[in-house]
Amino acid sequence: MTNSSAVLSRRSLMFAALAGVFGGFWRPKTALAASKANDPQWDLSPEVWRERLSPQAFDVLRNEGTERPFTSPLNDEKRSGNYHCAGCDLALFSSEGKFDSGTGWPSFWQPLSEAIETKVDFKLIVPRTEYHCSRCGGHQGHVFNDGPRPTGKRYCNNGVALVFRPAT
Repeated sequence: MTNSSAVLSRRSLMFAALAGVFGGFWRPKTALAASKANDPQWDLSPEVWRERLSPQAFDVLRNEGTERPFTSPLNDEKRSGNYHCAGCDLALFSSEGKFDSGTGWPSFWQPLSEAIETKVDFKLIVPRTEYHCSRCGGHQGHVFNDGPRPTGKRYCNNGVALVFRPAT
């Protein structure tokens, strides 16, 4: 083997390896990309979800989209109550765990027990922790390690993925 063919082979191998690594991060955005529902009652077709949700809620909950910051009226919600999944009405967060993170999305330092599940999200190449409703699998947002005490967590939620239910 000549030097030029050895270089060509090494270059081809390096290119193939890099393409494989970075190609693994890309995935097409499809309906129901969110985690599968744990409850068969909520394992619905994309058509049924489209009928039940607004277009923006469908994009966030079922396609793992993100709403624009500072657009949710829930940012300014101060009443006592619970925040429920807009897909299936499961209570996810209490107003007691809500705080103003300054990010433009409703933020919480702790979810209600067994209300959410997490998975690693590689959409921005750098891995992030995505969380979703434990009942219907609807995407809610991402969790970060820059929140207040006692957990140090910031559950950054899309407002359109939530419904606020005031305490009675």
